Amino acid sequence: VQLQASGGGLVQAGGSLRLSCATSGRLSRINHMGWYRQAPGKQRELVAIVTSDMITTYGDSVKGRFTVSRDNAKNTVYLQMNSLKPEDTAVYYCTDMRLWGQETQVTVSS
Repeated sequence: VQLQASGGGLVQAGGSLRLSCATSGRLSRINHMGWYRQAPGKQRELVAIVTSDMITTYGDSVKGRFTVSRDNAKNTVYLQMNSLKPEDTAVYYCTDMRLWGQETQVTVSS
């Protein structure tokens, strides 16, 4: 399985972005899919997880602002990010909890 993240970019504070993570295999066979991020000089942290039953978990810093979802028919997981803050600036990764996908950079300007 390969994971390809996309959708990152530069946005002003308060703006929105939607990240996508396309899987090369059948997403329906993958239980947990997650998004993590790593800011410069900081450890990688959990952003969100979505299970095959659509149960979601969020990191405390993004609760109420970010929404994770999955579309098994499109083999894609999404991360809708609203009300972005400069502290959301980081490299974002998707994972099937075994493999890490290619990262996508999110930069939020103040």
